[in-house]
Amino acid sequence: MKKKLLFIALGAGAGFAYYYFIGCNNGSCLIQSNPYISSTYGAAVGWAVSTVSLPRKKNKKDQDSLI
Repeated sequence: MKKKLLFIALGAGAGFAYYYFIGCNNGSCLIQSNPYISSTYGAAVGWAVSTVSLPRKKNKKDQDSLI
């Protein structure tokens, strides 16, 4: 759980950095023009990456079904 939260926090930080360094000034870019949206989008991407990259913990019920 801690690793997943770390991925989400890093994603949110990356989203804010994207807004800060690359964002657009005229407001026509939905993700780039608002720090809240870009941070939320980054957190969602961090969550998605964590679900794919972190190994899933197997419980006893899952192990019994493999036998």
